[in-house]
Amino acid sequence: MTLPKVLPNDLIDGLLANYKKPEDLIGENGLLKQLTKALVERALQAEMAEHLGHDKHETVTNSTGNARNGKSRKTLKVSSANCP
Repeated sequence: MTLPKVLPNDLIDGLLANYKKPEDLIGENGLLKQLTKALVERALQAEMAEHLGHDKHETVTNSTGNARNGKSRKTLKVSSANCP
């Protein structure tokens, strides 16, 4: 997957529409935490679809019989020391 070199300004403006203070961006429920969660979840779904050979809710057509059998809650632990 190739990412664009520059994010569109309208996308950034939309994300920052409710920004009023630094906590809105970096706080406990801030935009960065929400974006990180959404991106990780999307990447994991893509990884699972690639691994199983079919998207969610599609008919299983692989010869191994691998299928989605539900999901469980997981917690991602990130150290701020690892973030740029």
